[in-house]
Amino acid sequence: MPNSSNGAIPRWLEWAREIQALAQTGLHYAPDDYHRDRYRRLIGIAAEIVAEHSTLETDGLVRVFHSARGYATPKVSVRGAVFRGGKILLVRERTDGGWCMPGGWADVGDSPSAMVEREVMEESGLRVRAARLVGVYDKNNEIGQREVMHLYDLVFLCDDLGGEPGSSNETSDARFFGLDEIPALSTARTSVRNIQEAFAHWKDPALQPVFD
Repeated sequence: MPNSSNGAIPRWLEWAREIQALAQTGLHYAPDDYHRDRYRRLIGIAAEIVAEHSTLETDGLVRVFHSARGYATPKVSVRGAVFRGGKILLVRERTDGGWCMPGGWADVGDSPSAMVEREVMEESGLRVRAARLVGVYDKNNEIGQREVMHLYDLVFLCDDLGGEPGSSNETSDARFFGLDEIPALSTARTSVRNIQEAFAHWKDPALQPVFD
């Protein structure tokens, strides 16, 4: 999803998100079909706004927007910062070829720590234990953010329990990198800020979690 030239979230995306969120919440509480029809039309308008300014199709966006039910809240993802020999683990995404900390969407029914441990194993082959929270990030603030929906990202510092890094069905490679060796990132998933603060927390256990 494109941003404005200065890296900020474009106003049209802010408007579309707000319209979608209001419509989603309205559908949840709507007392009758009269109101539900109008909230569905608002969802359609939000989809048309995004489609007009991106390569996404209106029908697909409408399906995505309707898949969100209940009171509208930001979506949540998790990322694991794993260190070995003073270097951080990154995986290469098959979708865009960029590198990121292993992780993914939060699953209903799992705790954040269990989710990040599973995601690291599935995407890299390493066994880890979630040890500390590095930070809670509002992806609205990061250049390269691409999601139609508003997103919070939880980054955990994880203990390395062993294993050899390898590929998966979602990742084509997994390696350890020093802070001065970071490759081209999948910035929608991991930002330079995320990596820098992960290194800082790995070096200094007394640091408190950061948050937006």
